[in-house]
Amino acid sequence: MGAHFARAQLRPSSEAPGLEWDASASPPPILDAITDPERIRRILATASALRSPALLRRGTLLTPLRLERLEADAGRLHWTCAAPDTGPCDVEFQGQGCMYRMHVTEGPHEAGAWVTPLPSRIIQVRRRAWRRAPAPGSLRVRLPLPGWLGRERAAVDVSLCGLSLKLAPSERLSVGRVLEPIELLTEGGQRLSLRGEVRHVSDGTDGTLHCGLRVTPLSLEDAEHWRALVTRALHPTTRVDGALVEEQWRLFSDSGYFDLGGRSPGWFEARRESFVALGQRVAGLEAVLSEVVWPSERGVEAALSIMKPYRSLWMVHQLARRQDGARYERVRGQMLRDVYVRAVEHAQADSGFRWLASYIESTVPFTHRVHVGFAERMAGTGRTCLLPMRMIDVECAPHSAREDSGLELGPATEAERGRLVEEVALTRPACYAEALDLRPETLDLEDAARPWLARGLERERHLLVAREGTTPLAVAVLEVGPPGTNPFRLLDSARLFPLSARGRQAYPALLDEARRWFAQRGRDGFTFLAEAPGDVEAAGLHDDAPEAKPYLWIIPADLAPEFLEHLHEQTAPRPLHIPEKELS
Repeated sequence: MGAHFARAQLRPSSEAPGLEWDASASPPPILDAITDPERIRRILATASALRSPALLRRGTLLTPLRLERLEADAGRLHWTCAAPDTGPCDVEFQGQGCMYRMHVTEGPHEAGAWVTPLPSRIIQVRRRAWRRAPAPGSLRVRLPLPGWLGRERAAVDVSLCGLSLKLAPSERLSVGRVLEPIELLTEGGQRLSLRGEVRHVSDGTDGTLHCGLRVTPLSLEDAEHWRALVTRALHPTTRVDGALVEEQWRLFSDSGYFDLGGRSPGWFEARRESFVALGQRVAGLEAVLSEVVWPSERGVEAALSIMKPYRSLWMVHQLARRQDGARYERVRGQMLRDVYVRAVEHAQADSGFRWLASYIESTVPFTHRVHVGFAERMAGTGRTCLLPMRMIDVECAPHSAREDSGLELGPATEAERGRLVEEVALTRPACYAEALDLRPETLDLEDAARPWLARGLERERHLLVAREGTTPLAVAVLEVGPPGTNPFRLLDSARLFPLSARGRQAYPALLDEARRWFAQRGRDGFTFLAEAPGDVEAAGLHDDAPEAKPYLWIIPADLAPEFLEHLHEQTAPRPLHIPEKELS
């Protein structure tokens, strides 16, 4: 039992690279050689479609480039080159959070059009933990240097832990030099003080020097202003302040997101008030959730949420997009890319982030391309997981009149908790127990619940066991979360695990007791997450949407940058477009 649960088994996190977004330490560059021809074509097509910045590099000489188009059938790339640069050279172009590098044996002989063969090998280079974005044009920098009184320079780009600026050749700084205080002046007259360390100095394409600094705000107030400034630069098209929560709910209805549940409009309307109330206070809940919206002049065009239901797992959920919103995009697919990037980067800002997850509906084309496609692409690494399941709505009103089962129902004993841990290890993917806090030290959900409770929000787990005499038959893992986190009640859930050969016979009794448990907490129902074939029937329930094919999708956090790169490849404009439903 268990082999069918995952496309690929994940190693425990102790065997996988950890991920700490530590602004005090720059990670070494990560180099990855890409030789798959289809992947190379996809990367180059994405760079062309998104007009990614590119450079021709020959020694210390840098020349701006632009990839105009990929001629896939003929195996040619068409570039616009600003100046000739004969002889072998390297071409670098920007990806999502990375650079791609390809070697070309012969550079352009004249300015203008340049054609190169499709490469057989591309090197992906990741140099930073934090993505950078162009700095606001009005941002000015003053360095504490002799003779710099009143002298200012414009910032080139910014990240949460760094900035860069252009210097004159006579202003070269040495790597490792510490500058304090660096003063930033914003367009609104705000002044921020930072400590900076010179990390690199390189020649620019225009005769200037490009200087990169690692920076640290000097006060809590400076830190708040700096984060706000960088966030605006990184995510200029999205909002997370909760001010548009009413329009976000309207988007769910207008986009067809609610249609995925097979529920009536009245059923969702009963959940509207709690959703809006939670969304209006989201600005103070960043440690546990974030609601990302992409607005236009007519309202919210797309939305994606992310929450932290377990100790080290962040979960993306409730994606919706208007079908006719493309006219508001600068480049097709921009809305989906922008909301995903902001949601995932929110998780990456958490030093405890170890897993990224989602409950996905694989029959939705976008979801299949992005989530299922990435898991399948990375399956050979053994580090992705797709767990097929059924998601059944269960009402708290008694399902039907049942005879007394004769079973004893009560909280799990220490021995029964151990049996549950063993069952999970035997029948679920390797990452499942750690990601969902089903290991001995996390079964009570105390660490995961603490930040929710500190903000006045519910988060609780209860282990309910059905026994025949002294023999445990099965266990129900019951969880509640704040009303309003998700219209489909993802955090009000029940999972069932057999603890003996006859364990499934106890499922109806366990669900009846679960109804009472949830009702005592003011719930009118919950979601049964049936993760093994036959669980729905054994529980005496009926699947009202047998055509649906949901999965629990989990990847380790250190693959999140690669996932975002895959997302960009899958959403970049293509020559032919086939309309499809873009919901998850």
